[in-house]
Amino acid sequence: MTLALHLETPRDWDALGAAWEALEARAEASVFQSWAWVGCLAAERYEAPLLVRAEAGGACVGLALFNRAGGALHLHESGDPARDRPFIEHNGPLVARDAPPGTRGAMLAAALRAAGGGGLRLSGVPAGLPAEAGGVIWHARPRPAPWVDLDAVRAAGGDWLATLSANARSQMRRSDRLIAEAGPIAAQEATSAEEASRFLDELMALHAARWDGRGEGGAFATPFLRRFHAALVQRLLARGMLELLRVTAGGSLVGVLYNLRHGGMVSAYQSGWAAAQDPQRKPGLACHHQAIRRALARGDRGYDFLAGEARYKTSLANASRELVWATVVPRLSLRGLVGRIARRGGAAG
Repeated sequence: MTLALHLETPRDWDALGAAWEALEARAEASVFQSWAWVGCLAAERYEAPLLVRAEAGGACVGLALFNRAGGALHLHESGDPARDRPFIEHNGPLVARDAPPGTRGAMLAAALRAAGGGGLRLSGVPAGLPAEAGGVIWHARPRPAPWVDLDAVRAAGGDWLATLSANARSQMRRSDRLIAEAGPIAAQEATSAEEASRFLDELMALHAARWDGRGEGGAFATPFLRRFHAALVQRLLARGMLELLRVTAGGSLVGVLYNLRHGGMVSAYQSGWAAAQDPQRKPGLACHHQAIRRALARGDRGYDFLAGEARYKTSLANASRELVWATVVPRLSLRGLVGRIARRGGAAG
């Protein structure tokens, strides 16, 4: 099939949302490529939007939303660090399963031509994606994204704890035992708009107490971030893509997990823990243990700790992927020429 690419300025966010969700049903996508995420507070986040639409055989097979800021086009972000604090991962153009080969790269190449010298900013994308745009990778910062392959756990007998190292297994069991002294550990999932709002408020308070103690703002530090997450939680809940878990022990709060669910993957996005005086009581481990047990029972494919090298992520995971935060510039731009010359110099050296 012949691929046709269209560059458009979105005017009707509701119409774009309907088209996006129709394509989602025909695509393999992460929650961060869903309209629940991309379209959250869209009119506020995309002040100078550019939509790349790919069509084949008369049907839409690809969509990617950019915002022009600072001379560059930012994929599914605003380009304003304050408004991009929600931190997108597993990002990329939304492409149908039956799209012609090379659709994703063709969409990025079209955006790169429209971007000018500032190029494309691609945050949290698969490691090979920036090269598909066909330009020069000016900057790239890779980060590991550890995750639990739940299918592999099932193939090994279904006991996730048994797949951990002896040290990680010992810490988890000790922590659970100490926390359970207050009573049985239980997890309650928010199932209504009111519960979701209440659990989120509780999580934000716990999260703020932890980060304020470090002299940092945390993930909910600004009015925009609080509005974004209040809206996102309701959008996710309505679409069956939210797992907001309140974990208790004998009625005492242990912590709240803010997980995103899509396509059989659970993404451990944010959290808040009750303070623990005993360092051997690890509320974060207890909460993730509850969530992973639930994911196994549901038949989910994976539990993703998302990007970062925190020790708990690597000790609890059995697999890892690489995500990249990259800038791609046109080959004939000034930075593109400088980058190619530098690359040749490095090869010669």
